[in-house]
Amino acid sequence: MGVSCGAELALRPAIALVRRAACARRHPLVLVDGPSGAGKSTFAASLVADWPGGRPRVVRVDEAIPGWHGLRRGASDLGPRLLEPLAAGRVGGFEQWDWFEDRWGTTRRLRPGTALVLEGCGAFLAGRARPDAIRVWLDAPLATRRERALVRDAGAFDPHWDAWEADWRRYRGQSGAARVPAIRVRLGR
Repeated sequence: MGVSCGAELALRPAIALVRRAACARRHPLVLVDGPSGAGKSTFAASLVADWPGGRPRVVRVDEAIPGWHGLRRGASDLGPRLLEPLAAGRVGGFEQWDWFEDRWGTTRRLRPGTALVLEGCGAFLAGRARPDAIRVWLDAPLATRRERALVRDAGAFDPHWDAWEADWRRYRGQSGAARVPAIRVRLGR
């Protein structure tokens, strides 16, 4: 189940706002947050495809989240390990979580000097020390999000939906991420 044509149209104004905000920054950081199934990956892909000039790199927050109950830990670690070094002109990196093996895998390193889109549940927490970041919050009704997430992951996510949604709700409540000033997009009915 992809994003409908109507959803793609709904993303266009937010993409235009991000592009305008990014023009004023040398190496912009775009944080795309929201619950699972809200359309964050679709938004990030559309944004990158529409980016003028050299395309930004994309990091998915779930690459750094250690399992179904590790959202806060993984997102928190991305700030000091990836975003802060990049902002200071140094190489940043993080250990990637191997979701199939349920353990840490390889280390991913990024060089500074280009735009970065950090996409996924917890992106605002990862970028909390970056007031210059462009923030985008995507949301959709629970039933729509659940359907998208379960179809997207072809059954692999099914037994973990409830645990992930509970971890997500704790993150949202404790971090105040849903109330952070951001470009806001709501998809679905």
